[in-house]
Amino acid sequence: MAGIPITRAVVSESKDEAIRAAVRGAQSLPSGASTSRLARADDAADLLAFLSDPAVHAPIYSLPQPLNLEMVAAWIEQHLTEREAGEGLLFLRMDGEQQIAGYSDLQIWPQWAAAELGGAIRPDMQNRGAGGAGAKTMFDWMFEKLGLELICETAALDNIRTAKLLDHLGFKRMGEIQSTRADGTTRPSLVWEVTRGDWFV
Repeated sequence: MAGIPITRAVVSESKDEAIRAAVRGAQSLPSGASTSRLARADDAADLLAFLSDPAVHAPIYSLPQPLNLEMVAAWIEQHLTEREAGEGLLFLRMDGEQQIAGYSDLQIWPQWAAAELGGAIRPDMQNRGAGGAGAKTMFDWMFEKLGLELICETAALDNIRTAKLLDHLGFKRMGEIQSTRADGTTRPSLVWEVTRGDWFV
């Protein structure tokens, strides 16, 4: 998304390529109550059903618009292409019955050793007190597995839960930008960043 990350420190070609290689090699996310795997083309219908719940899609600006099978299939294909370039990942979290329990969408900027994490979990799994621990595990993984130096996050101005979480985890507020949805509409978003050095203090 244009405007993020706010901090842009160009890294060496070797660092850039190491991050791209790590992205291409990523197969799963840190384990927890559910397992994860890369989204595949044949997941489009199930992912559409998951995303169609307003409790899932309403707060998220980065989803395809309109939300239909063709657009979700193209969104998955876009992420597979981005993975080959070392610039994006789309993971699905599966429950014990192999139903979609959540997704994680990583936008990576290897040239700046930076990334943004987006995603959602199924409504019946929310508000169980594990959000902070799960987010910390994910950010640890992003720094350690992908070799990043910076993680940038955004949230709508009224997304109090995410704001409290990022503040609690030590992210620094960097200001406000205009986020653009796939349909061209915009919304103001707050921006947070944390560096590897600050994260692992």
